[in-house]
Amino acid sequence: MKIYTKKGDNGTTSLVGGRRVSKCDSRVEAYGDADELISYLGVVRACFEQSEPLKKYCDELFTIQSHLMDISAHLASDCEQEWLRPLKVDEWLAWLEESIDNMTALLPTKFSFIIPGPPAAVAECHVARTICRRCERKVVAIEQKTASDPICAQYLNRLSDYLFTLARVAEIILQK
Repeated sequence: MKIYTKKGDNGTTSLVGGRRVSKCDSRVEAYGDADELISYLGVVRACFEQSEPLKKYCDELFTIQSHLMDISAHLASDCEQEWLRPLKVDEWLAWLEESIDNMTALLPTKFSFIIPGPPAAVAECHVARTICRRCERKVVAIEQKTASDPICAQYLNRLSDYLFTLARVAEIILQK
């Protein structure tokens, strides 16, 4: 089977369910940003794999990528699809919050804004965080909302907190 269909050559794409929309539709923008975030978290994982003390976070990042794949599938649909895997956002939020709390326990109190920078793994976390925030804004801006959209935004909001905290922890670990 060929990868190209030529159906999008006119600037449209299909949502899950088959409806064709403009490639700049707010829903397409949202799941496009989710796709970018999934990919960028792969970059963060690759950086973390290079550092023995950061490797322990790679499994968490992979789990987050898996959550985002499910979220992206829901964002790509403008109606409820029975065959889509249900979002377990309550469970995922509890898991993220527990992880944030565990990392926060390792951190000193923060008294100022943080300017992202070296080491590279820390900077990559901050880039992922900003992509996550943009994705969240795009989900909030979807014009024709489904029941899944608000819970997707909630997950992205908490995920940006996770990525901020992870960047701070990575910085401390790498500066030892």
